[in-house]
Amino acid sequence: MEPQKPSPQPRQPEGCLVVAIRVPVRIVVLVLVVPVRMVWDVLVVAGRFLLDALLRPLGRALAWAGRVLAWAGRVLFVRPVVALWRYVLVPGGTVIGRLARVLVVVPAQWLYRYVLTPVGRALAWLGRYLFVVPARWLYTRVLAPLATGIGLALYWVVRVLFVLPALALWRWVLTPVGRVLAVVAREVGEALGHAWRIAGRISRAVGRVLATSFRWIFVEPVRWVYRSILTPVGHVVRDVVLRPAAQGARAVGRAVRGALTSARDVVRQARADVRRMLFGEPRQPVAVDRREPQEPAARTLGSSTTALTKD
Repeated sequence: MEPQKPSPQPRQPEGCLVVAIRVPVRIVVLVLVVPVRMVWDVLVVAGRFLLDALLRPLGRALAWAGRVLAWAGRVLFVRPVVALWRYVLVPGGTVIGRLARVLVVVPAQWLYRYVLTPVGRALAWLGRYLFVVPARWLYTRVLAPLATGIGLALYWVVRVLFVLPALALWRWVLTPVGRVLAVVAREVGEALGHAWRIAGRISRAVGRVLATSFRWIFVEPVRWVYRSILTPVGHVVRDVVLRPAAQGARAVGRAVRGALTSARDVVRQARADVRRMLFGEPRQPVAVDRREPQEPAARTLGSSTTALTKD
């Protein structure tokens, strides 16, 4: 079984002063808070846009730069310092520490143990019997009784002149005024919270109305003009003007390319004719047989011709 939730305690009846303060305070606070809430909503939207459009990319860039700087600092500073500490300062410090122990610490320990300690004990004994014992007797026999009487007199003077008037002021003046101010502050706080919630609803309603008005005044007419007028007109211009113009341009381009090709051929032929007129026909290359010479046929038994009797 689920544990039973404790029932809420009944609210104590409120007095006429609370009701008389609550209504005008809530009205005034609502009038003052509505513009503040609307400005706050506008600032929240602007802040979100600024965060998404600028601050996050800037933060990523700064993070990347920070990583680069950290890497550079580690490479350029940390590692050299660590190497200097590990391989130079620590061995040097160890050597210096050993020298300091031998040259300074050991003599200082000997001086403290065999010179300063006996002198300090002698001075402490002299100080005890020359200053501490007489001061203790003076405090116990003279100053303590005198201070007790003076303290008791000061206590009653302070109590009569300051404490009792302060208690009366707190009990009969400040406490009632504080209760009234607490009621006023509580009501103002509740009124601020109530007015802030109502102002949020009003701000959202105004935002919806402005968004709807902007949509029906600007967006929908522009969309209708684009869809009903500009799109058909664009299609007509594309089919009637742009496509024929493009086809004509392609045909003209093909004709121009053909003319340029013919002109290049004519120029090339004219240049070849001029070269023949000035320098004559170019020398034709002589065909050279690049094949290897064939070896004479080998002598056979049935042949009477040899290399020596051959014509």
